[in-house]
Amino acid sequence: MNQFALLHMTDSAYCFPVSEHEIVIRLRTARGDIEKAWIIFESKYVIGESQKKLPMEKVLSGELYDYYSVKLDLEDTRLAYVFYLWDGREYYYYSEDGATLTYDFTKGYYNFFQYPYINAADIMKKEDWLTQASFYQIFIDRFCIGDENKDKSYINLKWGDVPTPKSFAGGDLKGIISKLDYISNLGCDALYLTPIFKSPSNHKYDIVDYFEIDPNFGDNADLQELVKELHKRGMKIVLDAVFNHVSELNEKFQDVVKKGRESQYFDWFVVKGDFPKKDPLNYEVFAGCTYMPKWNTSNSDVQDYLISIATYYIKEFDIDGWRLDVSDEISHDFWRKFRKEVKKAKETAVIIGENWHDANNYLRGDQYDSIMNYAFTKAALDYFAYDKFDAEKMADKLNDILARNTDTVNDMMLNLLDSHDTDRFFSEVHEDRDKLKAALALLYLFPGAPSIFYGTECYTVGGYDPDCRRCMDFGKEKENTLTDFIRQLADIRKKCNFSFDGTRIYSSDDNKLLCMERHGENGDVTLLINESDSVGKDKDIQVEPGSYRLYVGGGEVL
Repeated sequence: MNQFALLHMTDSAYCFPVSEHEIVIRLRTARGDIEKAWIIFESKYVIGESQKKLPMEKVLSGELYDYYSVKLDLEDTRLAYVFYLWDGREYYYYSEDGATLTYDFTKGYYNFFQYPYINAADIMKKEDWLTQASFYQIFIDRFCIGDENKDKSYINLKWGDVPTPKSFAGGDLKGIISKLDYISNLGCDALYLTPIFKSPSNHKYDIVDYFEIDPNFGDNADLQELVKELHKRGMKIVLDAVFNHVSELNEKFQDVVKKGRESQYFDWFVVKGDFPKKDPLNYEVFAGCTYMPKWNTSNSDVQDYLISIATYYIKEFDIDGWRLDVSDEISHDFWRKFRKEVKKAKETAVIIGENWHDANNYLRGDQYDSIMNYAFTKAALDYFAYDKFDAEKMADKLNDILARNTDTVNDMMLNLLDSHDTDRFFSEVHEDRDKLKAALALLYLFPGAPSIFYGTECYTVGGYDPDCRRCMDFGKEKENTLTDFIRQLADIRKKCNFSFDGTRIYSSDDNKLLCMERHGENGDVTLLINESDSVGKDKDIQVEPGSYRLYVGGGEVL
C-alpha cells in the first residue's frame, strides 16, 4: 500500500458536518491502491463499548488519488474514528499515527481521529436557491439601452462595433429590465451584474462613490424596479462588490492625497511615505493600475465602511447576494466579519468569491458560500478547445476539482465557461457549435450553479478583454440560436433537483467517452461526450466523434 498517498484531515473538506447529527468523512488513497475501505467509529468517551464499522464508497477518482466517503448519522456527535483498509494483500488501520497492521483501541484516545462535537454554528448552510439557480452574467454597458431619454453624449461606440478599453456603448439598468422576460425564457433565474456604482470607466471596477448608481446606468429607482421585477418573476440578483480597491477619485483617497498623514483616512490605504505618489509609486494598488488604490482591509474602520455598503444594498434594495471582486487579496479577518453582517441582514444572501485558484480555506462556512469556478473553466478549455485532455484525463481533472471542497460547497459553486475577464468560449473552440453545445451540457449538469455570459446563446465571439465585452445582438433572436437548447438544460436541472450525492464522472469505451451521471431527487441523468476522432468499440453506447448524448431517466433527450 502506498502510505505516502493516504490523507485525512479533521475539520476540513475531509471531515465536515452537514446537520446537527450528520457528518461526512472522506479519505484519500493512491489511485487503484485500495480495494476496500471501512470506518470504525464510536463516541470518544465510550471507547470499546459501542464500536461500529461501516463500508466507505469510492466517490471520486482523480489523476493520482481515489477518494472514499461515508456519511455518519450520530446520536452522540463526540466522534472518534479510525479507518480499516484492504489493499488485496494486507489489512491496515489508519489513524493519526499513520497506517499500521494492528491498532490498540484501548489506547485509542491518544491517536484516533476525532471530531469533538458538532456545534450548530459550525455547520455550513446550503443556500438551496443557489444550488438550483441558472445564472446569466451581464456586462451592463454592452447589453441593452433602455433609457432613450438619457444624456447619451458619453457614448462613443456604435452598437455592434468592436469595443476598445475606453468604449461606451450605452447599456443601462432599464435595458436589463426590458429584457427580463427574454432572460427568464432562456431558463435563467438569477442575474450576476458587473458593478453598477459611480465610476469613470465602462466596466465600473474603479468606483468613485459606492452609494450612487452610475448615472450612465440609471438611478436608485431603476435598481429598485429591477429587483422588484426580478423577484416578481421568481428570479434573483447578485451585485459585484469591489472592496479590494477603489478609484483614485474617491473622496477618501483624495483626502489622503491632499493631507497625507494628517488625513483621517491615511491608514485606510497602504501608503509607504507621507503622501501617496505615482512616480515612483509608493502606495498599494490593484495589479499595476495606479488609478486604483488598494483598501487596507485589515483596518477596522475600513471594514465597517465596506460592510455598510454591502448591508445597505441588501436592506434598501433587497438584493440577493454579492460577487466579491479580487477577493483573495482581501484579509480573511474582513471576510469573516463581512459574512456575519451580510447573513444577519439577509440570511439567504449568497457570497461568491472571485478566487481563480483553490480556495478551500475561504470555503469553510466562515467566509464565502462559493467561488467563480475558473478551475472548471480551464478544464473545459483543455478538453474542448486545446486538446490537452482525452476523456480519462478530463474525468480525472473534474473529480480532482470536486475533491477540493465539501459536498455542501460543491453544490453552490458558480461554474462558467467564460466571463468578462476571459476570451469567449465560442471563439476558443474555433466557433464549433457542437463543441459549445457539448460544453454547455457539461456546464449545466456539473455540481453547482451554471453561469452563462450574455450573448452565449447567440454564438457571440470575442477574444480577451475588451473584445469579450461586445454588444449584445438581439437581432439574432430569430436566427438559429441556442435559446431552446439552454432552456432545456435549465429545465432538466430544475426538474431533477440534483445534489452532489450520486455524482459520478468517468471515462469509458477506450477513453473515448466522457461520462457523467447525476442522481437527482426527481430523476437521473447521464451525459456522454465524444471529443475523440473515432467511435469506440462498445456498440451499446456509441457516440459519434465531436458529439454528445444526454439521457434523462433512460431516454435520450438531446
